[in-house]
Amino acid sequence: MLRYLPFLLVLALWIYAFIDCLNTPEEEVRKLPKTAWVIIILLFGEVLLGPIAWIAVGRPRASAGPGGGRRGGAAGSGAGGGGRWVAPDDNPEFLRSLDKDQRPRGEGEDRD
Repeated sequence: MLRYLPFLLVLALWIYAFIDCLNTPEEEVRKLPKTAWVIIILLFGEVLLGPIAWIAVGRPRASAGPGGGRRGGAAGSGAGGGGRWVAPDDNPEFLRSLDKDQRPRGEGEDRD
């Protein structure tokens, strides 16, 4: 069983790099076009040159923000529109929308 471990590690790294490259937006890919990176990963995956090159050179760098993720979650969401994902219970915009829904209707409003 232990003799298969190197093969499985190479396969896992190759699959990770391939899927990561496919899921990375085109504008975030560094140095080469995304199509070129996919071809490099596929051609040189067996000897680990392609996946290691993608991780070291082509992959976007992690952001230094508090989220720590390289893509920062859903763009434009969160407090202040900073581009970082914020949980609904921490999002002031969401809490305001709940407050509007919970207010009792005034007597002058139409009730349907």
